[in-house]
Amino acid sequence: MPAGSAEGGDELPPDWTITGEGSARKLVWRSDERVPMGDARVEFYAGDRLLGRPAPAEDGRTFRLGLDGVRLDSVRDLQVRAAGRRLDASVPASGARAAVPVPQRPPANQVDPGKPGAFRTVTGEYDLAPVRLPGFAEPVEMRAVVVAPKDADGRRPLALFLHGRHFTCYTPQGGISGDWPCAAGAKPVPSHRGYLRDQRLLASQGYVTVSISANGVNAQDWQAEDGGAQARSSLVRQHLARWADWSAHPGTAPAAVRKAPKADLSRVLLVGHSRGGEGVNRAAMDSLYPPPAAQDGYHGPVRWRIRGNVLIGPTIFGQNPVPDVPSMTILPGCDGDVSDLQGELYVDGTRHVSRGTALHSAVYMVGANHNYFNSEWTPGQAEAPADDDFWHDEEQPDPVCSPGAKTRLTADQQHKAGATYIAAAARLFVAGDDRVRPLLDGSARRAPSADPAHVLTHAVGANRGAGFLPDTKVTVSGARLCSAVDPAAARACLSSERAGTSPHFARWETDREPGRRAVALSWNSAGSPARVRPDRPLSLAGAKALALRVIVPPNTTGTQLDVSVTDTAGRHRTLGRVKVDGLPGSERTASFWGREVRVPIGADDAAALDLKHVKSLELTPRTRSGRAWLMDAWAWRPGTPVVREARLPRVDIGRLTVEEGASGVRTYRVPVRVSGQGSGQVRLFVADPVTGRVTDRLVTVRPGAHDIDVPVKVEGNTRYGYDLQHDVFVKAVRTSVVGAHRGGVTARNDDPMPSISVTPIADRVAEGQPLKWRVSLSAVADVEVGGSFVLLPVTDGQELSTKDVDPRWLLANTGESPDPERPLSKVNGLYLWASVEAGQKSTELVVPTLKDTVAEPAESMRLQLADEAGEPLPGAPVVTGTVVDSP
Repeated sequence: MPAGSAEGGDELPPDWTITGEGSARKLVWRSDERVPMGDARVEFYAGDRLLGRPAPAEDGRTFRLGLDGVRLDSVRDLQVRAAGRRLDASVPASGARAAVPVPQRPPANQVDPGKPGAFRTVTGEYDLAPVRLPGFAEPVEMRAVVVAPKDADGRRPLALFLHGRHFTCYTPQGGISGDWPCAAGAKPVPSHRGYLRDQRLLASQGYVTVSISANGVNAQDWQAEDGGAQARSSLVRQHLARWADWSAHPGTAPAAVRKAPKADLSRVLLVGHSRGGEGVNRAAMDSLYPPPAAQDGYHGPVRWRIRGNVLIGPTIFGQNPVPDVPSMTILPGCDGDVSDLQGELYVDGTRHVSRGTALHSAVYMVGANHNYFNSEWTPGQAEAPADDDFWHDEEQPDPVCSPGAKTRLTADQQHKAGATYIAAAARLFVAGDDRVRPLLDGSARRAPSADPAHVLTHAVGANRGAGFLPDTKVTVSGARLCSAVDPAAARACLSSERAGTSPHFARWETDREPGRRAVALSWNSAGSPARVRPDRPLSLAGAKALALRVIVPPNTTGTQLDVSVTDTAGRHRTLGRVKVDGLPGSERTASFWGREVRVPIGADDAAALDLKHVKSLELTPRTRSGRAWLMDAWAWRPGTPVVREARLPRVDIGRLTVEEGASGVRTYRVPVRVSGQGSGQVRLFVADPVTGRVTDRLVTVRPGAHDIDVPVKVEGNTRYGYDLQHDVFVKAVRTSVVGAHRGGVTARNDDPMPSISVTPIADRVAEGQPLKWRVSLSAVADVEVGGSFVLLPVTDGQELSTKDVDPRWLLANTGESPDPERPLSKVNGLYLWASVEAGQKSTELVVPTLKDTVAEPAESMRLQLADEAGEPLPGAPVVTGTVVDSP
């Protein structure tokens, strides 16, 4: 198909084409540069509507999305995005830029987990027989590097690292690919060796560490509905099972493991980078709430206990965190891969889901990119080719993240800070040292070992009690209750027109998502309070402070808010005033992020109020003008309570593929499995495959019941059509967990595509008259059916040139000018497209010609149906058209 046009007359944007016919039609985008094989999913959009996730080609530049079953109403606003960032267009400069402030450095914490421990370390590797995982054609490697303390007594806690999605193979000449296994002459990229610095620090402190390789998953996960989360979980648990075996029977262990002290599998920390973060989150879930056996690649007993997760720049496509396993999520402020910092949902997505005693911390690291936490993804340190994932523009350098900016970290500074905070999580989650908690829970303390990095934190859970949570039933006055994800600017918390984005408002599967909200404040004068009133009074009794997470615009300083509460007797008291500064940010960063601020609750407050019955929270601006968003507010006490995992129901959505049949209507049901124990509530989303409209409802689920019932009617016929995909998505709301969050029923077209024939209407005309052919189908179809025609060189006589056709037609079909004059078959990208509308049997293919005053012999053109690659289709007839001088 021509690069410049599509069916219906719409012009395709540059670098886009449509190829193939019928069910083989594909929407194709080709980048000017290679797109790095990263962790964020590449997605095609039409405006704000998701079309689908294309398959990457081996060249790393071409992406193809099958149009079978895809509703493509218009091609005028096609977009390519990854984690919300446009890949097919540069980010527009926002004009005059505000000065970028550097955050104040908080006081040092009383203990610094980044200091090496007393143990020397020993390093080795193991390489076991590969394993087969469901849905993957090729087996996946069981390879790992072990770093352990030397001469350490007793059993030692185990920290397992899982890298993210990166290219899998490289050659000494600098070639890279996403193949698996690697081709002859290529080597596997040793991504699993990229955390040796972190492993050595932990090993010096007494931990046995293992970093596992996942190239086999990375090469095959593009076609997995969950992006490979279940496969990565299976791989992690396969390794943990081996370690459990070796701990029980040391003589069977590989040499690298025998050199280490015995691992204590009751104290396991999982560390995952990027898609590896989502993988270890799923592994923690699967260890507590077993997944469906058919989807899982590990079927043995669980002989370990996961005490916490560390998630570094993670993806969370399912937005399904494990609520009762403590977590720390590092959000890199200059992440150029998972640039929407969707990992924030590992914190936000746990609120009010379960018991709330597990600490979930977000660690915002100013100036850190995505790749440099892994030395094998870092230029100058990596064995394979590597690069800086932040997209630097030399003509418009980013004031926060371009190399040399005062807030940008070097690779060594970033990796050192990352290692320090991984050790902090290990010390809190596994060793139970509460002195480390202030580094992670929003208490504004720093670890000197992470200097000069500016690290900001907030958290939910742990000893936080009752909360003012906009996601629940609340009444708001003096402000706006806004939606995290909504296409309407009047309802959205953050308009798409505003420069920069917010990790809190990262998009999920739909363009409108009920149940995710914040309180938006906007004021032009001080003194007008915003009031949040929950549906029932809350208790702040026993709390030492009220902890709020408040967003203010990036690069702003000094926003001041008075924080007040009112009890059910009407007594009102101001607890204190908070000052909130924005993060360093630009139009390329996700810097609208909640700063944790606290106001103390003392004995005088308890005397003045009934703290057991607080009915409302008020925020009163004390600066002249500004904007702010309240994410939540919690009764806060210090300490880290013991976490006991709740027994919860688990929901997994499957996919059923059926043939449409020749006649009749059959009703199928979306496969849903509810396992586990107890009852819970989820929000179910159902997408209409024809209109694209998504409806939602809350559903109470119980194991073994059929509470989620989504019937799908499939009508059989003998007309050609596309596969029709009925999708559903599900998200945990209360006392539940979700494994496979998406699935549905796919009705497969089982009728052959009509054949295309071409007959002349006017294939010999005088110049100035259009050449016309009739393109016909052998049968009526339920969808548009068309084909592209490639121009062949004329073998006998003179060929029509660019000066013989309407220049507007030429521009629309190719983007080319008639000058210099050249035969039509030599015009780059000139294909002719003919599309027969659904329910019709034919259309016309027209080439408008120009009349001139030059006497010349007859000129002609030759056309032939093209295949998906734009080459002449073997066996297809050649069509000719001839233009002669006017009489």
